[in-house]
Amino acid sequence: MKAIIIGAGIGGLCTSIALRKIGLQTVVYDKRAELDLGGAGLGIGANAVRALQLLGAGDQLFQVGKTMRSVQIKSERGKLLSDTKTAPISRKFGADNVNIDRAKLLDVLLSAAGPDHRIQANKRCVRFEQSACGIKVWFADGTSEEGDILIAADGIHSVIRQTLLPQTKPRYAGYTCWRSVVPVDWSRLNYDPDVFTETWGRNGRFGLVPLASGHIYWFACLNAKKADPRLAQFTAKDLAKQFGHYHEPIPQLLENSCSGLLLHHDILFLPPLRRFTFGRVVLLGDAAHATTPNMGQGAGQAIEDAIILAGHIRHSPSIETALERYSKQRVKRTAAITKMSNLVGKIAQLNLPAAIALRNALMPATGKLVTRQLDYLYHIDLDGLLK
Repeated sequence: MKAIIIGAGIGGLCTSIALRKIGLQTVVYDKRAELDLGGAGLGIGANAVRALQLLGAGDQLFQVGKTMRSVQIKSERGKLLSDTKTAPISRKFGADNVNIDRAKLLDVLLSAAGPDHRIQANKRCVRFEQSACGIKVWFADGTSEEGDILIAADGIHSVIRQTLLPQTKPRYAGYTCWRSVVPVDWSRLNYDPDVFTETWGRNGRFGLVPLASGHIYWFACLNAKKADPRLAQFTAKDLAKQFGHYHEPIPQLLENSCSGLLLHHDILFLPPLRRFTFGRVVLLGDAAHATTPNMGQGAGQAIEDAIILAGHIRHSPSIETALERYSKQRVKRTAAITKMSNLVGKIAQLNLPAAIALRNALMPATGKLVTRQLDYLYHIDLDGLLK
């Protein structure tokens, strides 16, 4: 059986590795002229770390990634509102959370894929047709490919999803985000390199995510109108005007970022879909369930998709049954996580003083709620799916 995969991002590469492990042929196509190894940092939750271990990428992940001792939420003045220790999570779920540069994660996946994987760049999918026995895909350069199933891992603006569900459009979450990865001297930075911090204040949200090899990934989120051209031109100096009064080391990091590259995107999400499969076409990752980044599960859910899709194909009596089972299982879980992440984002982005004061007063009492959220995120059985 042969799978055509559109999109060579995290979800597409993980799916190719997983399907090859159960004996399928795969070919991965990406519209970009070169595989995109850019981007900022991201967190990989314990659920996705276990999935990457099943794909043979776990050892290298821990070599180039960084684990945390604690995840904290603070007020803009530095008051500790929430502190979640990671050691109990590791003991309970059998894996650590890992922070990693996106480019390094893609390198890890390309290494795990090996030299025999067929990955072709500069191939933009323009249309497809399916029949009872197969599927055919055409590309903008006039070439085509035939296979047994088509997997759309081509992101939130998926061409394949737009063809299948033209009325389904990404929605704006109400806030925009800047991101950067900068080198730091930990001896001169007043910050613990083993702690992930989000600071929630009236002017917006600021995240500090330590990475390996002397770098830190930071992000800044502001409530704003969608596609504001003024904000698209913001520099680190402009952000310093918004966040310069926040606790250290936020002003220091913004000053150190003045010569660095800033990535800017409005935060979008995809309203939950009722199904992810359409005949022999499968939606996967952001093409199926793009979520806001508030739970650290964007990449994680795509990685889960890959393992679970391959598992159902491996253990189902037919490809039709496998795809139906994949859709049913993944729709429910990813919809719940999308809704959960949207709610966290709304709470984090509050900007009215009275609402912020109430939120901050209640935060220390939310420990049990956080525990239930983590149980839902990280408790998923992946063992044996690829065997």
